[in-house]
Amino acid sequence: MPLAHDLRGDGPLLVLVHGITENRRSWDPLTDDLARDHRVLRVDLRGHGESPGGDDYGIAALVDDVAAVVAGADPGGRAPLLVGHSLGGMVVTAYAAAHEVRGAVNVDQSLDLAPLQGGIQAQADNLRGEAFPAVIAALFDSMRGPLPDAEWARLDALRRPDQAVVLGIWGLLLDTTPTELERAVDGMVAGLTAPYLALDGIDPGPGHAEWLARRIPQAQLEVWDGLGHYPHLVEPRRFLERLRAFEADLAEG
Repeated sequence: MPLAHDLRGDGPLLVLVHGITENRRSWDPLTDDLARDHRVLRVDLRGHGESPGGDDYGIAALVDDVAAVVAGADPGGRAPLLVGHSLGGMVVTAYAAAHEVRGAVNVDQSLDLAPLQGGIQAQADNLRGEAFPAVIAALFDSMRGPLPDAEWARLDALRRPDQAVVLGIWGLLLDTTPTELERAVDGMVAGLTAPYLALDGIDPGPGHAEWLARRIPQAQLEVWDGLGHYPHLVEPRRFLERLRAFEADLAEG
């Protein structure tokens, strides 16, 4: 499916993938800086922003969409560096398992979906009914962290909480057992050998480092505790420095 996207800058290809209900403009505070030394590709996932919706909102379909845009953005086929936030973190993880990449950075999206599944299933009736907007608003409010008011208002203005899209994406959580969900995640990351950084603003809890290492042995896990779901926007300078340090390590490797 053709995705709405934009390209800025010149240099190695860097792909930015936003979170659920948001769009490529969520990366605005970081894009100018990144475009100084990268060719920055920002996409709107299907059903988000200016991209059309579809019948399939599974992670594999989202990855295929992004891969098609990447192929068009760099016909030479050079491997990109991918950065994804929230849902985008899942997308870039699955992308890195299926395609050649220089590395992948997952911002505040735990791959251990069991806790999220419990919360989503507890709200299943509300999510499928008229309470959907209130549930989504409460979810984001609970993860805001110390994000400044102006930045929170900016994100809130660009969100597009489409019920059919959200339910389609969360079908993996709503319509599976914990065992089926774990099997699906294990299959999604199988074969992921590229350098990988998981950067969380919400502490994923004790034992998560071991959980992640069993599935992605080369993964680096950092917890910027107390920053909430948007650590890259709460401390943008710190995030940009960390991303460039990660990328420098790729070049040395």
